[in-house]
Amino acid sequence: MIDRRQFVQSMVALGAASAVSPEVLFGQGASELRNLADAALATATSLGASYADIRINRYRNQFIFTRDRRVQNIVNTDDYGFGIRLIVDGTWGFASSSVVSRDEIARVAAQAVAIAKANRAINADPVRLAPVEKYDTTWNTPVKKSPFDVPLQSKLDLLLQIHEEALKVPGASFVAASMQFVNEQKYFASSEGSHIEQSLIRSYPSFSVTAVDKASGKFYSRRALTSPMGMGYEYVESYPLLAEARVAAEEAVATHKAKPAPVGSKTLILHPSNLWLTIHESVGHPTELDRIVGYEANYAGTSFVKLSDLKTLKYGSPLLNVYADRTHVGACGTVGFDDDGVKSQRWPIIQDGILVGLQTNRETAHYMGETESRGCTFANHWRNYPFLRMPNIQMEPGKPGSPTLEQMIADVKDGVLVDGAGSFSIDQQRYNGQLG
Repeated sequence: MIDRRQFVQSMVALGAASAVSPEVLFGQGASELRNLADAALATATSLGASYADIRINRYRNQFIFTRDRRVQNIVNTDDYGFGIRLIVDGTWGFASSSVVSRDEIARVAAQAVAIAKANRAINADPVRLAPVEKYDTTWNTPVKKSPFDVPLQSKLDLLLQIHEEALKVPGASFVAASMQFVNEQKYFASSEGSHIEQSLIRSYPSFSVTAVDKASGKFYSRRALTSPMGMGYEYVESYPLLAEARVAAEEAVATHKAKPAPVGSKTLILHPSNLWLTIHESVGHPTELDRIVGYEANYAGTSFVKLSDLKTLKYGSPLLNVYADRTHVGACGTVGFDDDGVKSQRWPIIQDGILVGLQTNRETAHYMGETESRGCTFANHWRNYPFLRMPNIQMEPGKPGSPTLEQMIADVKDGVLVDGAGSFSIDQQRYNGQLG
């Protein structure tokens, strides 16, 4: 008789023997990736799927956290698996697994078909996919230095230097600093003929400085103005983290003596360090077409935008021009292809203050009369179903000769400048927002 421990050990050994390791697949295993993908697609179509795709993904993460001149946490993870998505009689089915082997892929493909057939009974709107060109290619985030090749000690030394710089400021009380790195390796293949391998890298250094007034017990904090970027460790090395840490400490201390912002109607100037959040919430999410047509509501709400608003809705002044862009080098949402296998692109959302475009994928493009996807399908994990998600949303800068920030301030009679992102809250349809 086998006991529980022996059973678990035997199952682990069996899985290890049958599954293909991520180092092999994403190292020199391009042919094996293709073979596994083709097996999944063949199984799906043989069981009745009119369309099928598979994503085989590996996620490497490193998170380093320091606080008060001490290393608090170092976490390295390596996550690996696949998801199969398919259509049977106009209905989606999806299933996934962490065991990447031929037998498991066949089983999961059959499971996805069964789920699609079960969903068919309640589907009143058959899926319509916009056509897409097939690709057989690779795409990698252009990096100069992989963060996963940089010694851990070098990262710790820089984080602890941030502590020392901030704490040189009299009145600075606490410092926390961190670095987070992600490498997403993904292989996409579809029954329409695409085979796409990508390696995406994102880097995000950050810190916060807190100043405590011991007499009043009040405390104020200032955070780094960094953002996650689609870059390698060169982003960390080029960003003025130490200088910004000193400024953040000075501002946190100064806040104790600052008067509250005056109440009343004011001219409002938003620095880019805050404006990104306003654009994200008031332009980015509302122009996701799945929210507009009612596909998406559970996460971050729906939208005030209607399909009939295209070419008519005045979003802002004639100076306002906003683009969606999945091609911008170094941006966090930049990829070569989305999770539908659609090549990345750039297109207008707002031109001269008027709403002219939306974010679409293959499934939603027909709602606005378009015959091709804008490439916005995305899944944040192999286990999750891919659906429409926001690309980089960017406001065009002013034309040459436009006022500088200093000139804008000089012309303001009574106003408030907001620099840095703090609290935010917005209603489920994004009619009203509060951004601090």
